[in-house]
Amino acid sequence: MIAALRRAVDGLLGRGESSITVPPFDGALQPNQLLEHAEIVAELPEGEDIATDGAAIYVADGAAIRRLDDNSLTEVRRFDRTITAFCLLPGGGLAVALDGTEVRVVATIAGADDGKSFIGPSMTAINSLAAGPAGVVLATDGSQAEPYARWAHDLMNRGASGRLLSIDVEGGGVNVVTSGLRYAFGAIPFDDEVLVSESWRHRIVAIAPSGFVRPVFTDLPVYPSRISKAAGGGYWLTCFTGRTQLVEFVLREHAYRRRMMAEIAPEHWIVPRLRSGKSFKEPMQGAHLKTMGVVKPWAPPRSYGLVIRLSEAGLPQYSVHSRVDGENHGIVAAVEADDNLYVMAKGPGRLLRLPLTKVREELGQ
Repeated sequence: MIAALRRAVDGLLGRGESSITVPPFDGALQPNQLLEHAEIVAELPEGEDIATDGAAIYVADGAAIRRLDDNSLTEVRRFDRTITAFCLLPGGGLAVALDGTEVRVVATIAGADDGKSFIGPSMTAINSLAAGPAGVVLATDGSQAEPYARWAHDLMNRGASGRLLSIDVEGGGVNVVTSGLRYAFGAIPFDDEVLVSESWRHRIVAIAPSGFVRPVFTDLPVYPSRISKAAGGGYWLTCFTGRTQLVEFVLREHAYRRRMMAEIAPEHWIVPRLRSGKSFKEPMQGAHLKTMGVVKPWAPPRSYGLVIRLSEAGLPQYSVHSRVDGENHGIVAAVEADDNLYVMAKGPGRLLRLPLTKVREELGQ
């Protein structure tokens, strides 16, 4: 009752979750162009996710899993549908999400066996998988209302049906750890809890086995996504696009938002994007975007590229960026291997490699 009253007052006064203010990129999120200057390892128009066993790098590309061998990609396994997430399992196994509606677990990365299939309860938008404790696979189901490809529709509908799932590979059960998340997109074991990205609330939360949700890192200026382990402790957090005051305003103008969705093609909606600057029909994002025909790097971000290094406590230490005037936007996955950071930039469809020695020198870490 008190929470509902507080939301009503916040809506009337334009504060709290009803505020349209966006935090600045500051402190550990100080902008740079390190991602923009990263090496392009491969062009992957259908690239989606990355995983590593500590030695080799594997990527999900459409319906295929590919291994990076000397700067070339070799297909090691193919499935019958598009892969929306995958992870490597202890003992050499593999878990993949197919079209966001099924999780398939196979015993080996290479091969053609069908493995075990897990469907339900009501899987709709499985977008991240991680190996959990004792034969468990953790999965985030972004939305029960919209499939994975329609994430922008879920944002504009103010979706709050995301879930954290726990899959018992041996027992065959799928347990809903918690629900009601505003687009869950990314999970990783976090001591006895699970660290989860809650994109539409712009925060990272820790979820206990009981389902209790505890905020860890809140009020981000971006939409967080997948999380991976960093060498030496801590985590890498990807952020697939940035927030703007204009989008925040549209989310709170319900009549305008509904008319926009009903009357305008989705590609022209005022929503965040994985890439931008490719069409003159794109809606303005507030302020002046260009000076003398050049896009300003500090302009409001219709699309953005960002990876944040988190400490073992889940707090930001430093970050690498591709700013508004760059191209390596839509960062959906990042893993560390051999003192390099491998990044999937879904906007331009690229697998990037960034030497961490260079990052530490540039940022004084």
